[in-house]
Amino acid sequence: MEVLLVILLSLIFFLMVMHGVRLHRKTKLPPGPLGFPIIGNLLELGPKPHESLAKLAQRYGPLMTIRLGSITTVVASTPDAAREILQRKDEVCSGRLIIDAAKGLENLEATMLWMSPNETWRAIRKALNLYLTNPQKLNALSGLRQDVVDETMKFVRESGHKKVSVDIGKLAFSMVLNQLSNTLLSQNVTSYESDNIKGFKTAVATVMEVLGRFNIADVIPVMKPLDPQNIRRRAKAAYQWLDEVTERLVSERLKHRESKLPRFGDMLDSLLEFSQENQDKFKLVHIKVLLADLFIAGTDTVTNTVTWAMSELLRNPDMLLRLRQEVDQIVGQDGKIKEEKILGLLYLNAVIKETMRLHAPSPLLAPHKTETEVKLGNYIVPAETQILVNVWAIGRDPSFWESPTSFMPERFLKNEIDYKGQHFEFLPFGSGRRRCPAMPLAPRMVSLILASFVYHFDWKLPHDKDEMDMNGVFGLSLQKATPLIATPIPVKLVDDF
Repeated sequence: MEVLLVILLSLIFFLMVMHGVRLHRKTKLPPGPLGFPIIGNLLELGPKPHESLAKLAQRYGPLMTIRLGSITTVVASTPDAAREILQRKDEVCSGRLIIDAAKGLENLEATMLWMSPNETWRAIRKALNLYLTNPQKLNALSGLRQDVVDETMKFVRESGHKKVSVDIGKLAFSMVLNQLSNTLLSQNVTSYESDNIKGFKTAVATVMEVLGRFNIADVIPVMKPLDPQNIRRRAKAAYQWLDEVTERLVSERLKHRESKLPRFGDMLDSLLEFSQENQDKFKLVHIKVLLADLFIAGTDTVTNTVTWAMSELLRNPDMLLRLRQEVDQIVGQDGKIKEEKILGLLYLNAVIKETMRLHAPSPLLAPHKTETEVKLGNYIVPAETQILVNVWAIGRDPSFWESPTSFMPERFLKNEIDYKGQHFEFLPFGSGRRRCPAMPLAPRMVSLILASFVYHFDWKLPHDKDEMDMNGVFGLSLQKATPLIATPIPVKLVDDF
């Protein structure tokens, strides 16, 4: 058995070497570290690949080639390199390399994240724009988001009066999840103290973790049947949990409609009607998968941004006070924070942007793939090459950012950089056709939650602010390693709610 294994590994190594020789004869790839036989550069990545790749890029350049087992990967680590891929060569570089973890999804072919930019993909993007993210719809749905936040603030105030600590990330998660569920389904699906919030949090966290992890089964194909890191099995369990939830919600709505009861007029109703009009491109399975995708991506991005922002503000009390004073100027006599009033707050927007710069929602954009051979700068990259854009490194590039590792919201008061993917030194939502479709919604949700936390409460940490753990856990997103626990202290003596 051992002799056969040695022969098999030797054969794999020989084929990889020959493939590399042929590849370099035909192409002129960017420079990069040599790596080891079979595994390539895997050992150089470590538990925080975004940081390891940033260090390697300092040596090998803004476009760098690494080998992850059998997968040739080009990594972009500067704004100019990102622009070349996401703007100038966007069409050719917008494919997806399907990773093994994603194959745990039962309806993989119906998932927008992994499908090619085809007619169905365009139909899903159109539906999102029509029913969720265009400015008119965002404004019309702001009251739903407001009600969820107000209800949660009542709970936080009660916790403060009892001197009970809360998990700020968990609070944000429950608010975001209910904001989305009210928009999509006209109902709350959880609360901070409910039993099912653990199921949602576990499923979302698992998906974001395993999709971002480097999986040995992806880079050494003979390992796929073994699933040695248990990644595909974990992904399948998380996806299945979410699939059962969305299957039940869609089935309940279909029964409601069959009974000729009044429509809710929410996004699910709109999606069902859109499906009837576009049956060849947008089916029920796409609705079910889209709901799960929105729960995953929406809750994760907003929750992580709120958690990192509050962490930075609690470490910098002067910044928290400045933000509270800015919010105070637009709050009316009723003490209510209205979404439409806070959207134009300069310092609030600066805090959110600085949080997303320093703690990128996706440190490495979901892997792209070249559809054909393409010239990137002075290099020739073959078809089927994986491409990674290191957003974390770009956001900390000292060529573009003064004191790049410091939290300095003021830097965004001096420029007009936005979230739309046209400023390549700042790409929290990506750019090009693969840019996050929920980009117009996420900053609104973060703004409302963050402004409410800061305006209504002081927060007492269980330890000195300088002892706060600011490490992140790498995945498709960058989550805070240690939950942010604090005791809310109501700022005002009267109840605002």
